[in-house]
Amino acid sequence: MKAVLLAGGKGRRLQPFTTTIPKPLFPIGEKPIMQIIIEQLKTFGVNEFIISLGYLGGLIEAYFGDGSKFNTKITYIHENEPLGTAGAISLLPELDESYIFMNGDILSTVDFNAAYTQHLSKGSLMTICTFEKKVQSSLGVLQLDGEQNVTAYIEKPITSHIVSSGIYILSPEIKTYIPKQVKLDIPELVQKLIIGKHSISTFAIQGKWFDIGTPEDLELAEQFLTNNQKLC
Repeated sequence: MKAVLLAGGKGRRLQPFTTTIPKPLFPIGEKPIMQIIIEQLKTFGVNEFIISLGYLGGLIEAYFGDGSKFNTKITYIHENEPLGTAGAISLLPELDESYIFMNGDILSTVDFNAAYTQHLSKGSLMTICTFEKKVQSSLGVLQLDGEQNVTAYIEKPITSHIVSSGIYILSPEIKTYIPKQVKLDIPELVQKLIIGKHSISTFAIQGKWFDIGTPEDLELAEQFLTNNQKLC
C-alpha cells in the first residue's frame, strides 16, 4: 500500500515558528509530526511513501532521506509553485492501485485498513475520511417563530459538523481530473467530481483527530500521545 503525504504548506498559523522549521518537522514529544504519521501508516501495511515538497522542503528531504533509516521507501515530488491541496496529484507517477492521500500535519486514530477496504468495495473515485467536530458559539443564539418573536434563548450553544479530516483514499484514475501544474484545492476537486457525477464516499473517524495548526493543537496532540503512547 502507498501513501502520499502533503508537506508543501507554509504553516502560516504557526508563524513565527515555521519561519525556519517546516510544520511536518515540528516535534511532538521526541518525534516530528510526519515521523509519527509514517510510523503509524507502517503499522497498517503502508510500505511506500511519496512526499510532496514545497516550502523548506529540503529540510524534510534531508531528515527522511530515502526512508531506509525508517525501514521504508520514501520518494519525493517537488512543487515549484504552490499547487494547493489537490494540485500535487498531477505530479505523481502513474500508480496502479488506490492510495492514501493526506496532509502531513494530521494525527488521528483513523483505521486506515478499514477505510481502504471500504473504498475498494464501494468502487469510489475518492473516499473522504470525516470527523464529527463540535463547535461552541461565542454568542447567545435566539430562536424565532414566524412572527419574529423569541421562542428560545440558547447561551453559547454547541453544534456538530461533519468535516473533512484532510485524509483521503484516492483511486489512481483521479489523476485524469487534475490539470498539470495548476493550483487546485480539494474543495474545488470535490465539486468538479460532484458535477461529473463521480462517486465520492466517506469514512467516519472514531476517536481522535488533530489538525496541527496552532500551538494549542500541538499541545493537545502531545497530551494525547503522552497519555496513550500511540495512535493505533
